[in-house]
Amino acid sequence: QAQLVESGGGLVQPGGSLRLSCAASGSIFRLYAMAWYRQAPGKQRELVAAITNGGSTNYTDSVKGRFTISRDNAKNTVYLQMDSLKPEDTAVYYCNAARVVLTTSFEYWGQGTQVTVSS
Repeated sequence: QAQLVESGGGLVQPGGSLRLSCAASGSIFRLYAMAWYRQAPGKQRELVAAITNGGSTNYTDSVKGRFTISRDNAKNTVYLQMDSLKPEDTAVYYCNAARVVLTTSFEYWGQGTQVTVSS
């Protein structure tokens, strides 16, 4: 069973930067694909960025060129570097770990961290 703990959220002005961290414990981190999701008030949770256990990445169009996802398997941690932040990036950001073994899916979520972009 994996446990995910996010940190790094907060209040930042438009154009500013934040780095989110997600520390994983209790499982074989390096075998999991990791992702960041976000949920704004009144909206559905959406995928922001993902990174496979091999290091391949993908991003939702609205954050391409501004956000960077990375992972450090030695530290069991995944990061989301967020630059050029906009008010529409305001949301609760959630860390996700997922893995499929044969026909069994394993998926874990963190508790979320609030990111507020406002002047």
